[in-house]
Amino acid sequence: MRVLLDAHVLIWHYETNPKMSAAALALIADPANVKLVSPASFWEIAIKLGTGKYLFAESFADFLQHAITDNGFPILPIQPRHCEPLTSLPQHHKDPFDRMLIAQAMVEGMPILSADAAIDAYPVTRLW
Repeated sequence: MRVLLDAHVLIWHYETNPKMSAAALALIADPANVKLVSPASFWEIAIKLGTGKYLFAESFADFLQHAITDNGFPILPIQPRHCEPLTSLPQHHKDPFDRMLIAQAMVEGMPILSADAAIDAYPVTRLW
């Protein structure tokens, strides 16, 4: 299965945070699953690091290496076709980063791994 990781899932997995559900941990641990990361997620993380909302013990570059590259998580590039759903996507969720993830998941026909129940208002499958 292909699954798109929400930014908080990427961080919680990196930090071994107990907020991760058992189902999410199992999904990530299963080598048969392809766990994708959107540039929207690391863009969001970079912005929140810059504002002080997130703090890491290492640099952003090291975080990217350890959280994404070392785990073998492929990047799902944002393509123009991923942006089209944003023109008509209802405003149930105001976060522009999550809206991009929702649009990518819709276009790619894949679920999003996220604890964010607001995603459930959209025609995508949220796994948690």
